[in-house]
Amino acid sequence: MLTGRSEDRLKQTLSALQDGNHSYFVADLANEKERENLISKLPQLDGIVQSAGVVKPFPVKYISQEKIDETLNINFEVPLLLMAGITRHEKLNNNASVVFISSISGQHPYMGASLYAGSKAALENLSKVYALENYHLGIRSNCISPAMVKTEMYDETERIMSKEIMDEHIAKYPLGVGQPTDVANTAVFLLSDASRWITGINIVIDGGFLLK
Repeated sequence: MLTGRSEDRLKQTLSALQDGNHSYFVADLANEKERENLISKLPQLDGIVQSAGVVKPFPVKYISQEKIDETLNINFEVPLLLMAGITRHEKLNNNASVVFISSISGQHPYMGASLYAGSKAALENLSKVYALENYHLGIRSNCISPAMVKTEMYDETERIMSKEIMDEHIAKYPLGVGQPTDVANTAVFLLSDASRWITGINIVIDGGFLLK
């Protein structure tokens, strides 16, 4: 089951999937009523991937309560509240796998990333706590921390920064910048029985960026 705020994008993703018992549910998970409505309609789940997030860099001196709420709500509070509801309503089967998409920024912050890096560090600790609280049911919880991946966030960064700065940054990736399939394949591994003995960890996928 796919969920997100944009029905057009959900339909586009659905059309790219192989034939199967797929569906989508339009919801703004920051809205408590819509979130609870989604949870009530979920089938029993063997796996979850939480991948929503926003990146809005600001130097510390420009941080406001509004900016804090905007970033932490989507990047941390919503995943936490969604997992709280799913767990409370016992929607996860025993031996299920939960995957959170974090970022290398959670452990390797950069200037202007106090909100983004902080929210991702919080997400990584949420994953560990969830693993501790649910291992008795065989439920696993792990994070994936990608470096730069060619998504809409990448395109937005490219618009904000100069080509020279972007080229300089990309040159730091021995294997080049990532593709969405690189993250997806790691999520598939963590969802599968191939990773049945892995829980509470954070897998960094960065094309060798942190080696340099």
